[in-house]
Amino acid sequence: MAWYTTDSVLTKSDGNKDWWKTTYSPGDEVPVSGIYRCLGCEREVTCNDPDHFPPQNHHQHTGVQGKIRWRLNIRTNTTGKTS
Repeated sequence: MAWYTTDSVLTKSDGNKDWWKTTYSPGDEVPVSGIYRCLGCEREVTCNDPDHFPPQNHHQHTGVQGKIRWRLNIRTNTTGKTS
């Protein structure tokens, strides 16, 4: 879970962009900079565009948690652009 303070400036997204809906695998190219959450164990990582997601051996899952899969949780504005 990502935390924030009440004096933070956050903007809610409508979630219509593909990067909010897509699930990414270890080693995939990061589409936009942000905080990504693993759907199996809820671990979070900060990744920057155009880097790659952490490799498969970044952390281990139990059989119940399944494969490591990343989904964007919070998009970060590293370019200063508004879109």
